[in-house]
Amino acid sequence: MFVTGRLPLALTLGVVPVIALSSVAVPAWAVAAGWALLAVLLTATDVALAASPRRVRIERRVPARALRDSDVSTTVLVHNTGSRRLRGLLRDGWQPTAGAPARRAVLDLPAGERRGVEVPLRPRRRGELRSDFVVVRSLGPLGLAGRQARLDAPARIRVLPPFTARRHLPSRLARLRELDGNTSLQVRGQGTEFDSLREYVRGDDVRSIDWRATARASTTMLRTWRPERDRHVVIIIDTGRTAAARVGDGVRLDAAMESALLLSALASRAGDHVHLVMFDRVVRARVTGRDGAGLLSSLVDAMAPVEAQLIDTDWDAAFAHVRTLTTRPSLVVALTAQDAVESARGFLAAIPAVTRRAPLLVGAAWDEPSAPPVRRTAADIYREAADERARRDADRVAAAVRRAGGEALAATPEDLPPAIADRYLALKAAGRL
Repeated sequence: MFVTGRLPLALTLGVVPVIALSSVAVPAWAVAAGWALLAVLLTATDVALAASPRRVRIERRVPARALRDSDVSTTVLVHNTGSRRLRGLLRDGWQPTAGAPARRAVLDLPAGERRGVEVPLRPRRRGELRSDFVVVRSLGPLGLAGRQARLDAPARIRVLPPFTARRHLPSRLARLRELDGNTSLQVRGQGTEFDSLREYVRGDDVRSIDWRATARASTTMLRTWRPERDRHVVIIIDTGRTAAARVGDGVRLDAAMESALLLSALASRAGDHVHLVMFDRVVRARVTGRDGAGLLSSLVDAMAPVEAQLIDTDWDAAFAHVRTLTTRPSLVVALTAQDAVESARGFLAAIPAVTRRAPLLVGAAWDEPSAPPVRRTAADIYREAADERARRDADRVAAAVRRAGGEALAATPEDLPPAIADRYLALKAAGRL
């Protein structure tokens, strides 16, 4: 059972008869005891007359998946199988990160009827959201007390990465179409994969003339080229301790996921094959062998439950796992941190084993330096010095990556996804992929 705010209010009102009868030959304690006894009897009667919440059957309508930071509508269907009208409150037992409303839903359910209660959610974290129960409170007719029951009604929602970098995709697809020759003439330098023959036009590169075709056609014929297709892009997302660092409004792992999704969508449209590995010391998620429309859904579904682990990443094992994914020409993209050289020794030592076989692109998200305040304190000066030291260490790591044969990119969480996509397009245009 439970009591409402009306019961203490009723007990407080008992002060009135105690004061009123204080001048009569009735002891004050007797009046107070009588009033308390009356309140107890009324409370017990209210509980007895309340409809039983155990006679309620719960059903749910919950979507299987939802995007983080987006509104989700869920419905709790309440069926009163008892013989009394149920008036009370309902609260769904979602965890705090689900963004469920704090207020309880009001119930007014006649016997034998079923009503739906809308419970809006706004998830604030990726992963599995759970609600294992629903609490129903049934009020008595006096509103002093009632019955309460916790009813098992399990529900699950998988919260997916929001893919806010999707807004950069149309402009990159337009550039990809230009490279592919759909919106501009194909000329040598836009790729090394043969596409077709066409007649020579003044200004074309004479090195692309096909002399055999010219002899057969009695006119000068030119080879056209396009960016290579059917290549492989392997994306490694570091889920070690550096992925848990706060960057911008989120963590570095979230920025890496956004970059991986944008690059995957672009590479898939370009006709390349995408492989994803999320790794620290073991494989946390893996997507391979998926192409076309089902690629992005597979990626976000695999990414959703993965969280950063507070351990150092074994990069030798990570790159060894990459070699098992494909033996074809590929681009390896490692999304990790560019911290101090001392903490990146394992990563830097493992790079040459990759760059001997494939181009390597290293992407890292970092915080944009904030504008210094007008009146700086000692804490502000120390903070600026720490930021400058971190920036210098990141530059040293980037220089070491380039010496080892890779390419390094560092940008804010908003700028990193388009920067990696642009670098991918540049490699396609240069014929290096």
